[in-house]
Amino acid sequence: MSIDLELLRQTDLFQGLTPDELGKITGISAKESHEAGAVVFEEGQTGERFYLILKGEVRISKLIPGVGEEALVILKKGSYFGEMSLIDNQPRSAHAICNKPSELMVIERADFEKLLQKDKELAYKLLWTFLRTLSRRLRETNDKIMGFFAMTGPFK
Repeated sequence: MSIDLELLRQTDLFQGLTPDELGKITGISAKESHEAGAVVFEEGQTGERFYLILKGEVRISKLIPGVGEEALVILKKGSYFGEMSLIDNQPRSAHAICNKPSELMVIERADFEKLLQKDKELAYKLLWTFLRTLSRRLRETNDKIMGFFAMTGPFK
């Protein structure tokens, strides 16, 4: 499998990693191809992998009863998703659906955990990046909720 190390270097998650550390990441990675409309995972499924978009576009969405699908975000090349389940061991919190034909780098939970246990410095770097990502996404969600409340008015 050939993964563009320059793309990895430009990805928030892997910025600041040494070439050796990037090699360790690619060593536990696989590549998947998906057609437009393909479901990468569904909300509620067990999360055993996380993904980096090498090419294409992935929509992260929720199915709202009585409303339908609500897109939360459209992720593009260089973005990653699915990491929450690796960290908290909980079911997927949303759907991931390919908007366009996509190539994804995939890392399995077991391989990721082994790597983090073997290389504490790499673990430290990656886990801090995960924390910053989760914090940023939580803030974005809070802003969306506030926007929703502002548009719908107060509840009575």
